[in-house]
Amino acid sequence: MKTVVVTGGAGFIGSHLVQKLIEAKHQVHVIDNLSTGSSARVHPAAVLHVEDIRSPAALQTILAVKPDTIFHLAAQADVQQSIRDPLQDMEHNVKGTLNMLEGCRQGGVRKFIFASTSGVYGNLETDVLKETDPAMPISFYGLSKYAAEHYIRLYGQLFDVEWMVLRFANVYGPGQTSKGEGGVVSIFMNQLRQDLPLTINGDGEQTRDFIYVKDVVSALHAAQASGNRDILHVSTGTSTSVNRLVALLGQFQGKEIRTTNRSDRAGDIRNSCLSNDRIRGRLEWKPDFRIEEGLKETYLHFMQQGS
Repeated sequence: MKTVVVTGGAGFIGSHLVQKLIEAKHQVHVIDNLSTGSSARVHPAAVLHVEDIRSPAALQTILAVKPDTIFHLAAQADVQQSIRDPLQDMEHNVKGTLNMLEGCRQGGVRKFIFASTSGVYGNLETDVLKETDPAMPISFYGLSKYAAEHYIRLYGQLFDVEWMVLRFANVYGPGQTSKGEGGVVSIFMNQLRQDLPLTINGDGEQTRDFIYVKDVVSALHAAQASGNRDILHVSTGTSTSVNRLVALLGQFQGKEIRTTNRSDRAGDIRNSCLSNDRIRGRLEWKPDFRIEEGLKETYLHFMQQGS
């Protein structure tokens, strides 16, 4: 049994990760200010600390708990919000990360695993992105995540902290809210439940690499056990258009789905697909869910559970 901390453990990906870690017999502490997460999502066997990752209290929690590993998932993850308020975005994603890194340095934490994003690349014109491609963020969200990655690298270099940066493709699955990175699936689910037309930004031909949350959790778990000082993609390596999502949902519904189009949004990336060759080789990880399988599980969950 190891003691671990999951920041953002009351949120979408975090709550799924906490469940996995509890099943693996770890002692899990969650740091979450509940601004977007919910205490109801936290596994009852985990210890919840209602604290902001930027706060001295959160730092003191790290020093008191002395975890083997910190999974740092807490973030301001809404692209449009980052454009409306770049300072707040920086406070959460850079200052908050720095505070947790200080916990590692002062508390002797073995490993820091960071949830980053495909958004660091911006609109690079390449069919499949690799970890060696240049980062050129087009939103403050992508920029703040990229800046945090550099702080992590320097903490490893200067203070001998083990680290792994996992750049997620667009994560979806049960429990996701309609806000934040990759929220188009949950937005569509909410609209379907209310019998509303699905809102498509632009022409719907923009593509994403949609990765199911269960695959993301298995990658995070793999990064705890192996790998050090590396940046890896957590992705399917396959592009799916928004229009393809609509078509699949129509198949699940058994009828044609009504849609409405609106203008593209500032800061949104046109196409994004991430190679997963590197993580397959270094962590011996691969995704288990194709978009048809993961989306159907998500659809059935939303229709049955309502979230």
